[in-house]
Amino acid sequence: MCGRYAASRRPEDLVGLFGVEKWEPEETLAPDWNVAPTKDVYAVLERPLKDAAEPRPVRQLRALKWGLVPSWAKSPGGGAKMINARAETVHEKPSYRRPFASRRCILPADGYYEWVTAAGERQLEEKGKRKRPRKQPYFVTPVDGSVMAMAGLYEFWRDRTLPDEHPRAWWVTCTVITTEADKEPFGGAARDEGPGSLAEIHPRMPLVLTEDRWASWLDPGRTDPDDLLPLLAPPPSGLLRAYPVATGVSDVRNNGPELLEELEAPEEGTLF
Repeated sequence: MCGRYAASRRPEDLVGLFGVEKWEPEETLAPDWNVAPTKDVYAVLERPLKDAAEPRPVRQLRALKWGLVPSWAKSPGGGAKMINARAETVHEKPSYRRPFASRRCILPADGYYEWVTAAGERQLEEKGKRKRPRKQPYFVTPVDGSVMAMAGLYEFWRDRTLPDEHPRAWWVTCTVITTEADKEPFGGAARDEGPGSLAEIHPRMPLVLTEDRWASWLDPGRTDPDDLLPLLAPPPSGLLRAYPVATGVSDVRNNGPELLEELEAPEEGTLF
């Protein structure tokens, strides 16, 4: 799954990397090393500009709220629970099938966090001797240091309690698509201890899009599910690596580049 990630790149860098034609400086977000559900995040998407003379799709960098609210929802309260959509069913689930058809986006990230319960602690938990096992956080990031392009969907929701001119009348929210975690060994140098693959950390991972899929994924003119499903294939193995980070990331109040610092070994009491 993807329940927390880091996004510290400057908008100017994302504009150049993704070939963005339009972004609004007032939507600039501060670097965030501990992105949690319901926060505003950057998304790359394509859609016509409002009131444009030529109604062609324009690639944009937008600030959206993480946690998708379906257009038909009575309230936005359930958005925090809809931060992920499974690649295997995204084309058929009522909440996701419409945005999958025409409102796809890319969510840029430095990488994402996942937590592993130590084997000994899992045994205690299974025996009912410990209800809150201590978990070791890992940071998963591209081996080459590039931006992680996570596949996402976005949706519009209208708050009917507010007038049209109110700045909060429309919500634009998003979700991260997940797929089965890679079972192959990590790319980069191997570790003497700890998980050796993403699947050993968690059975799910964000669907990472390689650059050759960006244009097809963002194209709102592609609406046939049969044409889109091949884009949901997992990325090649070996593109990502994972390393242990301090447990401070487990508290959403902590936010800074130190959260990405690699530990030489898991913290004491949290060994894999």
